[in-house]
Amino acid sequence: MSNLIEIPFSTTLMVRDTCLCLHVQRAARALARLFDDALRPAGLTNGQFSLMMSLNRPEPPPMGPVAALLAMDQTTLTAALKPLQRKGWVTVTENPRDRRGRLLSLTPEGKAVLAKALPIWKSTHAMIDGKLPKGGSARLRQDLQALS
Repeated sequence: MSNLIEIPFSTTLMVRDTCLCLHVQRAARALARLFDDALRPAGLTNGQFSLMMSLNRPEPPPMGPVAALLAMDQTTLTAALKPLQRKGWVTVTENPRDRRGRLLSLTPEGKAVLAKALPIWKSTHAMIDGKLPKGGSARLRQDLQALS
């Protein structure tokens, strides 16, 4: 028989009220839903918007730096790219400097979708910024960057 250890309910309440991980996860899910709903008319999810925006560079980036920016492994990035490739918004090509590597780029159609989504993203962001105390969004970004 195992010894049953009881954790007081007051501990549950303390964790509920103070756990940074829980509060960040809840906020992330709420923001993701908000941006998914806002970006739906452009045909994008918030994750696809972030991924496509990360490809909007003067030169096509390799997969590694994009995966690092988005805090995902390359397998997850590859899976996230597939629907964008099928829609003709992103291309994945062999890196001429390293044949094992791949370069990622937006197609003209992908750039058009991103251009359509950008004003939606800006207005949604402005609405969220308006809900935070003055300077709160900058402070929040700074604090989150310190943790990541």
